[in-house]
Amino acid sequence: MSTERSFSIDYTNDCFLKDGQSFRYVSGSVHYSRVPRCYWKDRLMKMYMSGLNAIQVYVPWNFHEPVQGVYHFDGDRDLEYFLHLANETGLLVVLRPGPYICAEWEMGGLPAWLLHNSNILLRSADPEFMQAVGDWLSVLLTKMRPWLYQNGGNIISMQVENEYGSYFACDHNYMRSLRLLFQNFLGKDVVLFTTDGNTDRELACGSLQGLYATIDFGTDTNISDAFLRQRRFEPKGPLVNSEFYTGWLDHWGDDHASVHTHNVSKMLRDMLSMGANVNMYMFEGGTNFGYWNGADHDTRFRPVVTSYDYDAPLSEAGDPTDKLLAIRDVIKEFRDIPVGPMPPPVLKMAYGFVMLQKVGNISGLLEILSPQGPVRSLKPLTFEEIKQYYGYILYRTRLVRDIPDQTPLISPLNGIHDRAYVSVNGVYQGVMERDVTLVINVTGCEGDQLDLLVENMGRVNFGPKINDYKGILGNLILGNDILSDWLIFPLDIDGVIASGWPQSGWKSDVKVGGDDGPSIYSGILKPNGISRDTFIKLPGWTKGQVFINGVNVGRFWPGRGPQHTLYIPASLISATVTNNITVLELEGAANHRRVVFTDRPQLDNMTA
Repeated sequence: MSTERSFSIDYTNDCFLKDGQSFRYVSGSVHYSRVPRCYWKDRLMKMYMSGLNAIQVYVPWNFHEPVQGVYHFDGDRDLEYFLHLANETGLLVVLRPGPYICAEWEMGGLPAWLLHNSNILLRSADPEFMQAVGDWLSVLLTKMRPWLYQNGGNIISMQVENEYGSYFACDHNYMRSLRLLFQNFLGKDVVLFTTDGNTDRELACGSLQGLYATIDFGTDTNISDAFLRQRRFEPKGPLVNSEFYTGWLDHWGDDHASVHTHNVSKMLRDMLSMGANVNMYMFEGGTNFGYWNGADHDTRFRPVVTSYDYDAPLSEAGDPTDKLLAIRDVIKEFRDIPVGPMPPPVLKMAYGFVMLQKVGNISGLLEILSPQGPVRSLKPLTFEEIKQYYGYILYRTRLVRDIPDQTPLISPLNGIHDRAYVSVNGVYQGVMERDVTLVINVTGCEGDQLDLLVENMGRVNFGPKINDYKGILGNLILGNDILSDWLIFPLDIDGVIASGWPQSGWKSDVKVGGDDGPSIYSGILKPNGISRDTFIKLPGWTKGQVFINGVNVGRFWPGRGPQHTLYIPASLISATVTNNITVLELEGAANHRRVVFTDRPQLDNMTA
């Protein structure tokens, strides 16, 4: 009896074949980059116990190659360990290695260092782009080859690119080049596929002979029409919905998105009744820790919130929901599912209030936060030109004359990417915001110091504007004067806080100043002998970042919403040693200077 493992497409019987037998996957998306490593096993086990026989996984290029030629595959980036855990759990893997992934992730997973060449055409056969892609895929796919199902692993198929038909370039030479790269590194017998939206144009531009064309759609779609469209591009083979939307993403300023459980379970039942293969996007959403959120730009720039809860069957914190139980009941009708209890929610703790003290204004902490000092330039330089890709940069110049009356400071070409916090001589003036506030009035005297702390709110992850440069992209005009002679301070806020500051080495002689404008606050959460998941809430605070024991857990913006709490996994909370809480507040701190640790999330603007 042959023990050779194989996975292929049966075009005669319109199905996949696994080891020569007809096979259908019922899968869910989970992103290892959005879930703490300590919880990978928990989330995978819950997916397995829901009746799934596969998971779908994106690989974010910028997560693994943050600097060109420097690769990280350890800790929370240990993709092979994640695949091992999935294999151990009994889950097959549909891998989506990009190079572009969208995923509401920073720049769609493309590394920002690609933008050093301002003429590069991303997601095309542009030679410079393809050189970088080839270098990356030579590293990634070489690691993935042993994990292919036919080589003894659990990867049954791989997606080439992602929803390419939604991109304006429609460059089939690019897709041919990718197909060749994948086949060179993985062999000719791997199942390669594409995924595109439910329109003829998207499938025409995104599909290519030799890559199996699949489709994605949600509960607002007619299933028969959608699969008929797939059939126009793949007349034979399995029906596949590669992204069946169980929920949706949130942008700052939107209402919290949700998709009704009844609609999800009904459509899932209908698709499985047709014999379709289905991947639910998302099954576990997770969190955009740090600066990893993406953004959309249709009519205006809309950054994605920190939470990627997605109204998914497993919550941001990995808790089973009623939606999960309903989905499990549907899957039971079509395949045997594991016997036994669903693993319970991870325990949560409401640790209560913590008082914060002001450490100082950003402008007074530059020796600490920008240890290498400023770059001098006649004109403003972008984040990419400075080679600081995420976070914050402070731009400083001096007023060339007295301006006793309110005078407009203008970004004439909408060149503030994405928000600038403006101060004159350390006195906070207000915010300039991309697509929203292009002018702010200021006053001052000749020689006064003008500071703009500019925040990268996340690069565009979808559509034609993914070449999303950050910082000040053009000259600023004050009255009739073009501002020049800039000192540009790259801020290593994350690195300094990760090293133990401000709790260690707090300079008490730093001028603290008022509570308006970009400032650092610090406090201590005392251990109570228990380490649990928790959520931090910042009522009365305006906008900024939260760091727990040196780790950047994400952005807060309760005034704009809809998200009001940030998820803090237990792995960041010490049961025995004092926990350092550091807050970067960009506009104005709460008068009470308190934050609260609660045991439940609040992801909408409703009063909790």
